[in-house]
Amino acid sequence: MEIGILGLVIAIVSGIASFALGRWLSRRRREKTAHKARAAEYASQSRQVRRARERQQQRRG
Repeated sequence: MEIGILGLVIAIVSGIASFALGRWLSRRRREKTAHKARAAEYASQSRQVRRARERQQQRRG
């Protein structure tokens, strides 16, 4: 059986689409994980450290 040009094009396009979708989904998952880690780090900081960080952020903009 011969695949043919159309079958080859469909296979290439679906492979590229699958790769792009996988990259997009993994990036979203990494961003969510990083956000949760930042939130946990902020929650574990002392009040003094949080206030100092807030003052620095107010000075910046």
